[in-house]
Amino acid sequence: MDHTKVLRGHCQTAAGMKTSIPCEDIRPVPLTWERRNTNGTLNVQARVQKLSLKLTLAPTASAENPSKPNLQIKYLDTILLTGPDGTPTTGIDADATGFISFPGFPPLPGATINGDGFGGAGPGGRRISLDCEGLALGRDGSFWVSDEYGPYVYKFSRRGRMLQAIQPPAAYLPRRNNTLSFSAASPPIYDPDRIPVPEDPECGRNNNQGFEALTISPDGKKLFVMLQSGMNQEGGPKKRNRKQARLLEYDISGRKQRYVHEYAVTLPTYVDYTEEDPEKATLVASQSEIHYLPTGDLMILARDSGFGHGQSESRSVYRQADIISKSRWTTDIKSYQYDRVNGSIASSTGVLKAGIRPVEYCPFIDYNLASELAKFGLHNGGEQDRFLLNEKWESLALVPVDRRDRRHHKKHEYFLISFSDNDYITQNGRLNFGKFKYADQSGFNLETQALVFHLSL
Repeated sequence: MDHTKVLRGHCQTAAGMKTSIPCEDIRPVPLTWERRNTNGTLNVQARVQKLSLKLTLAPTASAENPSKPNLQIKYLDTILLTGPDGTPTTGIDADATGFISFPGFPPLPGATINGDGFGGAGPGGRRISLDCEGLALGRDGSFWVSDEYGPYVYKFSRRGRMLQAIQPPAAYLPRRNNTLSFSAASPPIYDPDRIPVPEDPECGRNNNQGFEALTISPDGKKLFVMLQSGMNQEGGPKKRNRKQARLLEYDISGRKQRYVHEYAVTLPTYVDYTEEDPEKATLVASQSEIHYLPTGDLMILARDSGFGHGQSESRSVYRQADIISKSRWTTDIKSYQYDRVNGSIASSTGVLKAGIRPVEYCPFIDYNLASELAKFGLHNGGEQDRFLLNEKWESLALVPVDRRDRRHHKKHEYFLISFSDNDYITQNGRLNFGKFKYADQSGFNLETQALVFHLSL
């Protein structure tokens, strides 16, 4: 495959949201809201929002004459997500013990809410906890959402009611004190001391490292979901060891999903220039999204953390949309040995067990390329201004290029659209349908940013 590293578009908006945009052309597209801001979790009902996008090409943009933002975004509609019984979901951290039960569903992460869930008076109660990350559209108008608390994958109706929940193999489920424990150690903003003991799960997904990525094949038959990084029994939670992430494949062509394959993905690493100890400086670039490609491969968004707009350090060293590819030599690790409770594919330092061959990992598109960013007045590193790239890039979408706009008259040209997550870092935030005012303690206003790349596959 080949590609052109040409940045074609840039947009900034002031939305307090987590974005995940699967689409096949520029038309109304959905995104999901994440569950929290940087100061603690809140009783935010998960939702899908529809947007329309308009891209105006800027082929003459240069560092000397940079283009203004040329991707326009228009809000269209919101779908609020509920449980199977119609009760709103919540973003409050799941309880350390216990769960919510519904017939035909696995044990679901649940949160006990005090008052209104925003620190004020209210009815309290229990709701299903969702930390929405991945989003994919079904062919029947339904949609699938991957979550970090479970980590689970949920199917919702076009009106937002939960229809189905996919529980992964037992090895993925977080456990504390030999018991299922869905808490991510992300206490509510009104109760910052509500931390589970121990704070990190003893096995299973690490806190806030669950099912970050989700994608579905164009024919709607295959669903892929991937952990953000290695589980705690195979390298986590230490950032320098958690490089063996797992990728699951499900057959969703029938009425009930079927678990069919599982693969290891060895994540890339980067050198943290702020770490003085060389032995601790090499860290894992956790992944933030995957997207099914026309070639049958998967695009994967891997990045460093702690660098960018609103962070103490502004220069990122690894933000890339790369490619992972399965071959006949790739090991299918689906087995009782690896999928049982505490089942491990790697050592505590992240070394794969003998005989396991991961998918092939190929570097592809570098978000931090200074010469391309300059064409749109953007930069990586340097001043903390609105043109500095945000820290968290967490979505991928491919849009076929219109025949008239193809640069090399190739059949397989695409626009890659990628959005950032602003983590509710704002000084003028509104939640709870406008009733709750919020100002982040950092003092920053982080706009949601979007980049558009032109590529061929």
